[in-house]
Amino acid sequence: MRVAVEADGGSRGNPGPAGYGSVVRSHPAGEVLVERYGALGVTTNNVAEYTGLVEGLRAALELGATEVDVRMDSKLVVEQMSGRWQIKNAGLRPLAASAAELVARFDKVTFEWIPRERNKAADALANRAMDEAAGKPVREVLAEDLVSPAAPASVFESGAPSSWAPPSLDNATRLILVRHGETQLTKQGRYSGRGDIPLSDEGEAQAMAAGGRVAGISRDVTAIVSSPLGRCTRTAELISAEVGGVPVTVVPDLIECDFGDWEGLTFAEVNDRWPTEMAAWLGSTAVAPPGGESFQAVAKRVGAALRTVLDSYPGGVVVLVSHVTPIKLILRDALAASDTFLHRLFLDAAGVSTLDIWPDGNIAVRSVNETSHLR
Repeated sequence: MRVAVEADGGSRGNPGPAGYGSVVRSHPAGEVLVERYGALGVTTNNVAEYTGLVEGLRAALELGATEVDVRMDSKLVVEQMSGRWQIKNAGLRPLAASAAELVARFDKVTFEWIPRERNKAADALANRAMDEAAGKPVREVLAEDLVSPAAPASVFESGAPSSWAPPSLDNATRLILVRHGETQLTKQGRYSGRGDIPLSDEGEAQAMAAGGRVAGISRDVTAIVSSPLGRCTRTAELISAEVGGVPVTVVPDLIECDFGDWEGLTFAEVNDRWPTEMAAWLGSTAVAPPGGESFQAVAKRVGAALRTVLDSYPGGVVVLVSHVTPIKLILRDALAASDTFLHRLFLDAAGVSTLDIWPDGNIAVRSVNETSHLR
């Protein structure tokens, strides 16, 4: 059984009167299964946060859970339990050891940092514990606090942020994203989705230059994966020639968005003929062009494809050759950006972006849309 544990703790004074709160939810429905909270006397925020984690893990174990997704708004606890930060405070080590012992009793435990607004239930329980201990009027945990906050559909399973300190690359997978080289439609600024348009002569030269840039990033490329369309597979082949002939694997779900009736048209032409539909499309990733595919649908299939790729080449260097929409969606979620990002980021033909991804979902974006190799 897989569950989610949301945990928090706090103190009024740091150190001061403290309390913790933990909520165990079903996965993926988010139904509350167990709540735990308690006062801790006078101690620090960090001790309270670790206590919330320990109590949440104990509750999950008592329920018979085998997999746990831990979600906390404490960056310190998440980073320390993920092994990226050292535990320098001697007072926290016994609690961290207790948490680690509990973690070892599950088949799988992941740690994810979440914003405080997505941890309202655990926070409310911690405050309830402190209020009860102080004899203050107790604020009831509201129904909206107990609802698992919906996160935007993401191509990544976890939204864990990168450590502020330079993380070790020992078990990270390096993902090098390359947009295909120029085509005639690219040059004219036309929507180019499922149409199999070949590279132009300029696009061939750009793809070779992108191969040189990829080789500059890493000579030890593990795999090259590509959209099935010819403009991408040809770009991938030319990159392969620059990095020792690594085979190209076609991944169908890396294909571009289906723009439906807008295929081959410019933005101005679409806006002139479908102004209402264009406004709706720009305003929501759930809206598809007439006869086409929404960005939410693209994110779902690209996410599934990306997870398969990452599982297939753990710790390697993977070059992913695709189109504007899939690459933008990957970068949006890697940067924890809003949907507005999709319409503000420009990706050049044969532009290169690089990010590192750890097994626990931690992500470090190294570059976005590099184009110096094209000059």
